[in-house]
Amino acid sequence: MILYIHGFNSSPASHKANQLRARLKARDREDELFCPALSHRPDEAMKLLQERVVLEGPEQVTLVGSSLGGFYATWLTERLGCRSVLVNPAITPHDGLRAYLGPQKNLYTGEPYELTVSHLAQLKALHVTQPEKIDRYLLIHTTGDELLDWRMAVAHYQGCRQIIVAGSDHGFSEFGDYVDCVLEFAGL
Repeated sequence: MILYIHGFNSSPASHKANQLRARLKARDREDELFCPALSHRPDEAMKLLQERVVLEGPEQVTLVGSSLGGFYATWLTERLGCRSVLVNPAITPHDGLRAYLGPQKNLYTGEPYELTVSHLAQLKALHVTQPEKIDRYLLIHTTGDELLDWRMAVAHYQGCRQIIVAGSDHGFSEFGDYVDCVLEFAGL
């Protein structure tokens, strides 16, 4: 099973989620994808994700985490042992999102909320200083990501399988070109 974890202010309707869904549907395996809408509250998002991984069994789950979703996937992999594909992952969102404190709106649902220091504290509590289950990761990062430095991710996940894509941006519209690599890593 693939559990897609969307990023900050995103949703299951994101471009990458849709590309993954379409590829699985073409293989008649769409029922092997779970793509939940996550709360903007990190503790609530992680509770839902952790419960689903435990329900399915960590060995049966491959997480595909984009941006903040990659941050969440890292914590889950280190704690539960599932595999993770990290797509332009956030490494320290508790620092990076500080500039966004205040009113927010989900880009897909339009849901308004307030990003607070409490959110950042919850994220800091989930920070994995140094991943240890390095064989459980596949890192896919674009060098043109305007929000997250690919070199930071390469260093943080040193030793894991890595695909570094020249150019593109944080949205990674070419993600569809790499979905087969994701499915192969997931054993599908």
